[in-house]
Amino acid sequence: MKIASFNINGIKARLPRLLEWLKESSVDVALLQEIKSMDAPFPREEIEDLGYNIETHGQKSFNGVAILSKYPIEDVVRGLPGDDDDEQARWIEASINTVHICCLYLPNGNPLPGPKFDYKLAWMARLHTRAQALLDTEEAVVMAGDYNIIPQPEDAHRIEDWEDDALYHPESLSAYRKILNLGYTDALRALTPAPQTYTFWDFQKGAWNRNNGIRIDHHLLSPQAADRLKACEIDRHMRGQEKPSDHVPIWIKLDI
Repeated sequence: MKIASFNINGIKARLPRLLEWLKESSVDVALLQEIKSMDAPFPREEIEDLGYNIETHGQKSFNGVAILSKYPIEDVVRGLPGDDDDEQARWIEASINTVHICCLYLPNGNPLPGPKFDYKLAWMARLHTRAQALLDTEEAVVMAGDYNIIPQPEDAHRIEDWEDDALYHPESLSAYRKILNLGYTDALRALTPAPQTYTFWDFQKGAWNRNNGIRIDHHLLSPQAADRLKACEIDRHMRGQEKPSDHVPIWIKLDI
């Protein structure tokens, strides 16, 4: 089963690129972040015509996550548990073909210090709690999406540019490592230790042309999912297309 994560940065603006990629990649499950759309106007028909079932957790103009799957989508949960007052659409999870799959868009956290960074850390604390609960099920679990975390210096072309940023702040990294240390595997790093495996290039200052990228989109796998991991790759070419997202898809293959 091929499971991809893709921060689409606006489903309406990137729909042509998304449809092209779905056709060429033949992913079984696509997890989208930053759809920037409410549920009702999400362009379901065009995607359903390619054979996908769709579940969304949308929000007007901001955030929003979605699951596209060629398999039935069951037991859908919208919103990260732990804060009933959180109105930001950043989490959706479901059971798909014996795998429990979570799509997440972790808060950016900038500027710091301030309320946005405090929200990021609080959200990550809730994510830690949910990650532990999912491990306790002893199921194959995949938590994938835009984590807005640069895990290691080699995950940035110029890490010195990010030393004062929420994506590489010591508190952010500590919260991320606590989740990994529960027993999750970073799928890409398990198979590809080499640097320059970036998933994001900013639209500003010619970042793409200079390969000034960072790796912030990740698949974290429970032990039961990691045992089935066969491949993890990045569709880097998508960043060079017309009107691209600033992120590119990253996907895994599990032996199901």
